[in-house]
Amino acid sequence: MMMRAAAAGRLLAAFEVVVCSGVPTQLLIGSALVAGGLAPSPAEGGPTLRLVAPLLLIDTLLLVMLMVAFTRARGERVRDLWLGTRRPSREALLGLALAPMVFIGGAMLLNALRLIAPWLQTVPDNPVEAIARQGGLNTALFGLVAIVGGGVREELQRAFVLQRFERHLGGPHNGVLLWSAAFGAGHFEQGLDAVIATGLIGLFWGVMYLRRRSVMAPVISHAGFNSLQVLTMALVTRP
Repeated sequence: MMMRAAAAGRLLAAFEVVVCSGVPTQLLIGSALVAGGLAPSPAEGGPTLRLVAPLLLIDTLLLVMLMVAFTRARGERVRDLWLGTRRPSREALLGLALAPMVFIGGAMLLNALRLIAPWLQTVPDNPVEAIARQGGLNTALFGLVAIVGGGVREELQRAFVLQRFERHLGGPHNGVLLWSAAFGAGHFEQGLDAVIATGLIGLFWGVMYLRRRSVMAPVISHAGFNSLQVLTMALVTRP
């Protein structure tokens, strides 16, 4: 009986991880946006702000609702999952201090990969840069999407997934490695070099959460990193 209960718990946890991975929800939301004529299909010329902005913002709201529902259904507290026992203000300051360090470290890592293994730069023109360089309100909107749909959504996801791995799916170390690999793979359209660099940065944020048991520092660090990326893309003109 106990073995059956454990197996059922693992199956349920795996289901929750898949549902909250962002893949099913984004496919559903994206299809609805395109079918309703509210956004262009990616096949019409790659990702555009008209598709990316509503897709990620709606997906953030939907995923938060799902993760809250799954957490409460197990009799667990959402605050324990995302904030732990640390003071949010101190964690936020830590994340703010780490943001420029992670940004500089990520840029150095990406440039090192391109120098050592130039064949990893499989995408000569990053499609995300084209969106960031639209200027004006479009760039500001994209920055907001990068903060909410990236920094907030992805770190809440990471904490949720790591907790499921820790309690039901083979432990937190397996979880942080697998989820970091998946996080990197999610940036495949930006090139293999970006996949590796992003995966390693995601690993850093995952380890940070496991050590501190609060998403506040990873969220602020990730949001700051994304903001600096968008700002750099918008200001730096490719020769």
